[in-house]
Amino acid sequence: MAKDYVSIRVSTLRGDQKIDFDAYLKIDEKWILYLRQGDSFEGTRLDRLKAKKLKKMYIATDDENKYRDYMQKNIDMAYDDKSGKDIKTRSEIIQGAQQNNAEDVFEKPESAEAYGAAKEASTKYVDFLIKNNDAVKSIIALPNLDQSIAHHGVTVSTLSVALAEQLKMFDPKQRQLLALGGLLHDFGHFDSPLKIARPMKDFSKEDLEIYKRHPIEGAQKVKDKNHMDLAVTTIIHQHEEKCDGSGPLGFLEPQIDPMALVTGACNAIDRSMTYEGNSREQVVKKMMVEELGKFPLQYIQTLGNILKTI
Repeated sequence: MAKDYVSIRVSTLRGDQKIDFDAYLKIDEKWILYLRQGDSFEGTRLDRLKAKKLKKMYIATDDENKYRDYMQKNIDMAYDDKSGKDIKTRSEIIQGAQQNNAEDVFEKPESAEAYGAAKEASTKYVDFLIKNNDAVKSIIALPNLDQSIAHHGVTVSTLSVALAEQLKMFDPKQRQLLALGGLLHDFGHFDSPLKIARPMKDFSKEDLEIYKRHPIEGAQKVKDKNHMDLAVTTIIHQHEEKCDGSGPLGFLEPQIDPMALVTGACNAIDRSMTYEGNSREQVVKKMMVEELGKFPLQYIQTLGNILKTI
């Protein structure tokens, strides 16, 4: 009898935990065994998949519970300060879990369960970033090989929490929502026909108009989702606003939600690195010149100091 298969996200396959299932690729309607039960995704295996921008693999439907156990075991170990694992390994696993949470909400915005899981994870994520000195450094250093908006969301979320911690902004509840809003800020880009993973100078006039609409369209997509927090939908709606009024809505600094402004500064930083191709050293210099007046100077200077540690 032929096997049935179910997809799993490549973003969840991190760390040195051996798998309890066979993992397959689907090529020309054929199932190709990529990794056998008992092996791990350590080393270059994942890098090769990401370089090909492969987002999903497959397992036998009968192995779905084994996959869930594998994923939970990885996450529990990564969040355990006494696990004995180094911060790099723990960060890789947690980054993958956060990316998976973003993808879950992007794909199923109507699911209160998916959103609730992402919200609960955000509390643990903020705690992890603040309590572990090298966590921010380790997560930001992970390359976004497939230029995923979910990976970008994790980076923006991480920088936002780090910036808020440095400047002593927001209470614990607000930081949870800041982390979640940063994770989901680019909701409007999900399923968009626009190829955003390229420099802005390569955008046509029509491309730029589509790009400018993505915060508004993202907010429209979630406005009837009563399980989503207003703070998060506000970040989705306002994260492209600039202090000088040059954002899509034309808001000036006093009109912009404080968490959306933090998210926007961090979004601009990571977009410059991930999609514009600038080095961490170049980014802050360019922001100081090209984005002068668009974000609070203190935000750019603090983010520059954070990037210098990586």
